[in-house]
Amino acid sequence: MTTTRTRGKRDDMYNLDQFIVKMHRSPAGTAWRWRTELTVLGGLAAALAWLSGQVTIHWAPLVLAAAIGIIFAVPWSRRFITRRFWCVLARHRFQRLCWETRLHTRAGRLPIVAWVRPTKVGERLHVICRAGTSAEDFERHTGELAAACYARSARITRNRRWSQLVTIDIIRRDTLAASHHVDTPLARLSAVYANVLDARPALAGLAADDGPAPWPQASTTEPEPPGQAA
Repeated sequence: MTTTRTRGKRDDMYNLDQFIVKMHRSPAGTAWRWRTELTVLGGLAAALAWLSGQVTIHWAPLVLAAAIGIIFAVPWSRRFITRRFWCVLARHRFQRLCWETRLHTRAGRLPIVAWVRPTKVGERLHVICRAGTSAEDFERHTGELAAACYARSARITRNRRWSQLVTIDIIRRDTLAASHHVDTPLARLSAVYANVLDARPALAGLAADDGPAPWPQASTTEPEPPGQAA
């Protein structure tokens, strides 16, 4: 009879992390990491307060919801918001990856994500490494970085002049990949020639024991004598 053993606190390999290192959180750092969310919430609150002064408080949420719906309905604004959403998600997932893979200082300070911008294939993160981290540390965790950001792959580029500046490209799509597959008749021709080379019938109705057609030669029938001609 097999028994299943659950992992307890004593078996947890990360149980001592809280005594070794603790994630450093400051009000300024927290506000910087959540700057996009705070800006959006502040803008929505300001828009709601302004609409409440123009119309009644009951109609202000409806007008604001209609404006947001129009923004998502327009293609170019919808694409802009979608790309910015992936940028914010990549920043948060990168910071979480740095904590889980111990890419931080002994004081618990994570690398600084100075700027994130969208690209044609995904997102690009501009990272400032703190003392104790380098670009080589990120290169050893490219697989984990791609999986954490829900991407296909990740590329690390270090600045040639300042080694603490690192550029991380998150690759989500391949712009050179074909959108659909086009069949070619060469596949059928190759199958026919393969059957011919293997001495198999290439056409339907041809017997397997039939050999190749004889080469045109001189007639073997002897002509009749002139006296016997009718």
